[in-house]
Amino acid sequence: MVGLGRMGGNMTVRLQQHGHQVVAYDPSADAVDAAVTAGAEGATSLADMCAKLASPKVVWLMVPAGDITESTVRELGGILGHGDVIVDGGNSNWHDSQRRAEQLGADGINFLDCGTSGGVWGLANGYCLMVGGEPDAVALAEPAFRALAPDDGYAHVGPSGAGHFVKMVHNGIEYGLLAAYGEGFEIMERSPFDLDLQEIAGIWRYGSVVRSWLLELLHDAFANDPGLADIRGYVDDSGEGRWTLEAAISENVPAPITALALFSRFASRQDESFSAKVIAALRNEFGGHAVKTEESAEESGKEHAKEHG
Repeated sequence: MVGLGRMGGNMTVRLQQHGHQVVAYDPSADAVDAAVTAGAEGATSLADMCAKLASPKVVWLMVPAGDITESTVRELGGILGHGDVIVDGGNSNWHDSQRRAEQLGADGINFLDCGTSGGVWGLANGYCLMVGGEPDAVALAEPAFRALAPDDGYAHVGPSGAGHFVKMVHNGIEYGLLAAYGEGFEIMERSPFDLDLQEIAGIWRYGSVVRSWLLELLHDAFANDPGLADIRGYVDDSGEGRWTLEAAISENVPAPITALALFSRFASRQDESFSAKVIAALRNEFGGHAVKTEESAEESGKEHAKEHG
């Protein structure tokens, strides 16, 4: 296991719980020490890790997508040999996964792209795994897939690139689901009724057509912070929503919900919207509509808070 953060560290533990022996490596010595304490064999480098594995070797990467994955795969390509397997469990772009599979395949090294979902809850609940790659390589690593996944939570979805493609779309759908829950609960929060949002999230978990694990997590979030006062409404994105839209455009598939969900994340990062300023200025120019200054906007915000507080 290369990369012992929140995901990789927990996956190391879950593999061991299911009878696998794991050699663990991370640039952080403290992370390696924690894995050793949990029962893994530690390694001081990628070369040291590979030397401690029996052939054919299976090396699982849980590192950030992009340059770190690229450099790690490149280094492993110079260490591993014919028949060995690299599994990329991160959120890499599926085009990169196809390229890596082709490049490594020229040297007889197998590359599998494994879309991984489960977050910090995966240790207890298991990880949903969407695997792309050659069948023989998948079969070699399959005992690990089945150990990490819950029952019926793993599938070999297609050739190289397919695993990360499916995970990309999975995350695009997630963008829309999160946006819908966010909008609905904001409408209730601003309503004229004194609604208990934690209670509503709670009852919607049972029998409702919108029940989901996300609602369970939202119920827990409200229990910890009823008004979400300690959370800033700044929403980042990992890039997979963007890639999903790129795929939709290339396939001529209308995906307005995913697009709006992504753009709403962009909007959440703005302290002030220049676009909104342009609109306000134009309304003033063509219709004489009043323009709020910074001071008047602040006062309006206070009045709104009084009305809906």
